[in-house]
Amino acid sequence: MTVFRRSVLAAALALATVALPAAAAPARPAAAALPTAAVALGDSFISGEGAGAYTSVVDVNGVAQGFPGWSAANANAYFCHRSPNASLFQADLPGISARFNLACSGGQPYDIANASSTRATGRQVAAQLDQLRSVARTHDIDLVLVGLGSNNSSFTFGSVAEKCANRFIADAWTGWWEFWAYLGGPVEQKPCTDADLGTAAQFAAATTETTTALRQLLATLDEIDADGQHRVVFQDYTNPLPYELDQRYWTEDSRDDTRDKFRALGAERYAAGCPIHRASLAPGHRFSQGLGTLVSSVRGTLAGEFPQDDLVYLNVQRAFDGARLCESTGSPGNALATPIRLMDGPTGTFVTSLSGYDKLDIQRIANACGTYFQTCQESWHPNAAGHKVLGRCLAGAAATGARTVSCVRAPDGTVSVS
Repeated sequence: MTVFRRSVLAAALALATVALPAAAAPARPAAAALPTAAVALGDSFISGEGAGAYTSVVDVNGVAQGFPGWSAANANAYFCHRSPNASLFQADLPGISARFNLACSGGQPYDIANASSTRATGRQVAAQLDQLRSVARTHDIDLVLVGLGSNNSSFTFGSVAEKCANRFIADAWTGWWEFWAYLGGPVEQKPCTDADLGTAAQFAAATTETTTALRQLLATLDEIDADGQHRVVFQDYTNPLPYELDQRYWTEDSRDDTRDKFRALGAERYAAGCPIHRASLAPGHRFSQGLGTLVSSVRGTLAGEFPQDDLVYLNVQRAFDGARLCESTGSPGNALATPIRLMDGPTGTFVTSLSGYDKLDIQRIANACGTYFQTCQESWHPNAAGHKVLGRCLAGAAATGARTVSCVRAPDGTVSVS
């Protein structure tokens, strides 16, 4: 009997001992929620190129690089041109506590997972994913804006713009027999064609590169995001030039751009920000549409691979309608994009008029852009007002329930996302 009672008591005590810690242990405090963040990744249309007031950028060695001077190497991290006027900072994003601009002007798909400094012509910055991981240590990433694809191993926006503008300038100032006037060999004087800008094979290769890079981005986000909830907005590109120039810019001194030498017209279009053959405009817009198809295709592919992720395609190809360079008189003052900007050497002073310059002057000025690319890299990018419009596009994409949206500017200047 005594043995039985002791056994029962022992069993009861054992049960009590097992149950007690769960009942009596104080509740653990919940982990403090991290502040929310929106992050920008990609290239110049995201970094804020053209919007000015560029901030210092931490380089691959952890050193903050401020403006190094116009004659510094273009590889300097500062020339990522990250602007506080970029669309990320202009957008109304309720619930977002902090914003981080990790994009870099000239950025390519390679730069997402690799240090840009490890490729030819890359800038001295760490891989954008490494920079993103740093943000995730202190913030809950809720929104990512990414613009990628216009620069890749097949073509870059800068080289395309330079090619078409140089052809126009050469045609305007140099006779067909005077190819010697340009350093580095003959410069074509014919308008750009579709094949000059990007072939089908090049677009296919660029699509593959971009898909691979953004696949790495989504996989990383799923690993590092504090709560696993984030929207990724894939933005495409806005053409800074119109479908047709305002008639004011068609002829000057009775010469149009199909004649041999048309210096007055060349100077007029340069001053207005659109040194371009009219015949180059349609191929340029087809090129922009091709970039839109690229971005949309990448988003579609990755939506299939990451069905749990919140991925939105933002089409901004009509965001500057009615306010492109030379779309109306008064350009570039009434445009949402920067004009072509050149310097006569790394002087810090932009040449705003080419009137009175001869072909050797033009040669010298054009060559400065090639030697010191930072002197002209702002050309044909959204200006501060343009980035403000793109910020409204981003705000719409951040709030929509749709997964494919278009941002359109109406004739009265209103911007809608639908």
